[in-house]
Amino acid sequence: MAKTPVVKNQELTVTIEDLTYEGMGVAKVDGYPLFVDGALPGEKVVAHITKAEKKFAFARMTELLEASPDRVEPKAKAYAQTGIAPLQHLAYPAQLKFKQHQVETLFQKAKLDIEVKPTLGMDQPFGYRNKAQIPVRMVNGVLTTGFYKRRSHDLLPLEDFYIQDPEIDKAVLMVRDLLRKYQIPAYNEADNSGVIRHIVVRRGYFSHQLMIVLVTNTWAVDHLEDIVKELTEALPELASLMLNLNNRKTNVILGKKTRTLFGHDYLEDQLLGSTFRISPLSFYQVNPQQTEVLYQQAIDAADLKGNETVIDAYSGIGTISLSMAKHAKRVLGVEVVPEAVHDAKVNASLNSIKNAEFVVGKAEDVMTKWAEDGLHADVLMVDPPRKGLAPEFTAAVGKMLPDKVVYVSCNPATLARDIAALQEFGYTAKSNQPVDMFPQTTSIESVTVLTK
Repeated sequence: MAKTPVVKNQELTVTIEDLTYEGMGVAKVDGYPLFVDGALPGEKVVAHITKAEKKFAFARMTELLEASPDRVEPKAKAYAQTGIAPLQHLAYPAQLKFKQHQVETLFQKAKLDIEVKPTLGMDQPFGYRNKAQIPVRMVNGVLTTGFYKRRSHDLLPLEDFYIQDPEIDKAVLMVRDLLRKYQIPAYNEADNSGVIRHIVVRRGYFSHQLMIVLVTNTWAVDHLEDIVKELTEALPELASLMLNLNNRKTNVILGKKTRTLFGHDYLEDQLLGSTFRISPLSFYQVNPQQTEVLYQQAIDAADLKGNETVIDAYSGIGTISLSMAKHAKRVLGVEVVPEAVHDAKVNASLNSIKNAEFVVGKAEDVMTKWAEDGLHADVLMVDPPRKGLAPEFTAAVGKMLPDKVVYVSCNPATLARDIAALQEFGYTAKSNQPVDMFPQTTSIESVTVLTK
């Protein structure tokens, strides 16, 4: 086996040159990359090697010899240990530059000549998340809520989650204390026993409506009526309280079956002047303030004049489709999740929007059929999951050839790959606009418009 320039447990002094997309410092030892947890570009650190592979090594910083001017005091060690806020030690303006730089680097690697604009950030880059999925486990014999340490299933007790709406944190603690009071056992992964697995809380940013979902291993929960009564009395914002059954050995949080214990089986919130109903299994962006910024960028990029046909290829509960419908002649939404399509139709009627239609299906199959039927789209809106566009979908775009593609991306690596694939059909992009949807984390969202 080829010898590596460093070995496990070795300590050496290095200078950090860059940050990886995961927010780790990058140093080089004779050209060999060393990824150092917690270190920032420009810093001189003592690094302790934790793992040495053939082509790179991992290390942790044991001493900071020269600090970066962009270093700030982290809020709490727990946010780094759990991966809740991996960039908390980096000043917020530098976080925004880091995200812009990440997109630029990936475009350069893909040989794409596209201007990346400065990242649009938040005035208050914390307390923004409108959704929490909190594991519940027994720790030292006590029912505890918190978060798992990175790459493990060790629960770290936490009460303040820093990036979550503080009202959600309060609701989680209220549920936790009631579960303790009534001695409801937490779930045990080892033997699939116990009752409470997760507490899922959503809160409407504009509506202030609260939804709580208790994810349980069984329908039979002792003192359930008492818990419901106390929660409804203590939380005036509570609009929906549900029990979700998940009795499988799985890492998936929510099961397929849900029962309503109080209020509705949805909550409502507003986005760009429209009202949306959100059910427990629906996807809804977790940073409502920045979602308005992101969607407004997408609408502006589409440059709608009012006579266009728009296809929204990953339409979910209709958030982008219905925001665009106000500016277009007709919007067609495609979504693979039937419940989301149902929600989208309800949301269209809730907002008296008559020029938006929604169909269930795989975007690539529906688009191919529409292209064969002679449908032409002026604008194709795509907001795919992290894995980006399927090759079959890109082929469907090549058949339909919409005048413009507006690509909302949550993964710059797959975005760069997909832009390169769309260039084969004569599309080009001039600029990309990153939007910081997840401050304190390494996630990057952006909007790119491609024209023929």
